[in-house]
Amino acid sequence: KEMLRLARGGCLFIDEAYSLYRGQNDSFGLEAIDTLVKAMEDKRDNLVVVLAGYAKEMEEFLTANSGLRSRFSNIIEFKDYTGDELCQIACNIAKGKDYVIDESCKEALMKYLTKRNILEGGNGRLARNVVEKAMIHQSMRGSDDDILILDDFMEGSEVIE
Repeated sequence: KEMLRLARGGCLFIDEAYSLYRGQNDSFGLEAIDTLVKAMEDKRDNLVVVLAGYAKEMEEFLTANSGLRSRFSNIIEFKDYTGDELCQIACNIAKGKDYVIDESCKEALMKYLTKRNILEGGNGRLARNVVEKAMIHQSMRGSDDDILILDDFMEGSEVIE
């Protein structure tokens, strides 16, 4: 209720909205959803609600209350990033942390990210995790430069996971 009050006259964004609903035995979640649906109806001229989450989980979430799905007439599905886009994101993340991904390892990194994208879907978190692990490996090899090389992205003979 407090978040709805604060969002009045503006927008309420709920990321991972499906976490509000943990099944029919989740009385707290169902009460939160009922409160949300009521506010969306009562304050429809003064409140925008945006829900975000993974498609499968959001489909289940929208069944939690009979009036919930009808309150969301616009559903936008964002496609997974490609391996190339994930590689670009990884480079931007590294740059934001004052690192540079060496050109010599970008093709292998892109192939790895493409493979992971096919297996589990590509999102920015994947790119961030790969870069953060590479930064740890870079520090463990004792380098005092800011360049991430292929060895930093490797664990044994495979690019890190």
